[in-house]
Amino acid sequence: MGTFQGHLLAGILLLSFSLYYSVMVSLALLRGQRFLSPPLHPREKRGHRWWQLITVQGVIKLVISLGGIIPEFFYPPGVNRMRIVDWEDPRRPFVFYDNWDHVTMYGFFMLSGAVDIVSQACRAWQNAKLERAAEALAFCVLTLLMAAHLENKGALEVRVHVLFIVPTFLVSLVLTIEVWVPDQPTLWVLKTWMGLVLSSWMLQLSVLMYVPPSGQPWRAENPGDLAFLTIFFCWYLGLGAAMLAAVYGLCSLWHRRFSSWTEVPGAKYQPCPRGYGNEELEKLGTEAMLQDGGV
Repeated sequence: MGTFQGHLLAGILLLSFSLYYSVMVSLALLRGQRFLSPPLHPREKRGHRWWQLITVQGVIKLVISLGGIIPEFFYPPGVNRMRIVDWEDPRRPFVFYDNWDHVTMYGFFMLSGAVDIVSQACRAWQNAKLERAAEALAFCVLTLLMAAHLENKGALEVRVHVLFIVPTFLVSLVLTIEVWVPDQPTLWVLKTWMGLVLSSWMLQLSVLMYVPPSGQPWRAENPGDLAFLTIFFCWYLGLGAAMLAAVYGLCSLWHRRFSSWTEVPGAKYQPCPRGYGNEELEKLGTEAMLQDGGV
């Protein structure tokens, strides 16, 4: 990922996932959902075909992670960076530090995707708390490795990566909170906003460091250049909020236009009438259990 193409690919993948997540959050808010992702039925009631069991988000995480790991080791073609130690050197130094740093980041996101798949496809009941914990761990590792990534870097790269750490840390913090306090719409919005910021800043980072539009490289020794980096990052905070608002607006238009077409009569929650006695409620419960057993 230490090239323009590597940073650009990572930024595009992160932005795609952030936009997908922003659509999920927007629709959940518009529909007044209590859960961002409704709990799944027991495994035996979800069908037996593999595509009925595999989670889309888990597969996306696996594909994105593999798409990042393979180029780190084998791009350009003919290169092999899977070594950690140079055994030919008597000092046995570590090699390919940056590549292993990036592979570790991708590896924990791959772990999160694998946990999603195992939790939803292989277990009798979904373990949502374990899924959230694995995702929080992936972002915590990303934050930690980004902090370690600052070593032996110039002032410009340090400033750029420090600004990248800010939204990454906030996302990891929100995900950690959601392990114990899930399904809070405020946290959904904050997490989505910061995801859009960090992904768009990753794209800006790739352009800024490798192909500046002016054709002149940024000068780390110039205080003005470093100051404008922070100013640009603040603009990206506003850009992330604007992107989220735009997605919410588009989802609102779609929801108002098509929700009445797809709404199933009687599908909404209906309060239990007060006129029922205990015997009638027990009878209704027994009938529901018999229906469930007959499915």
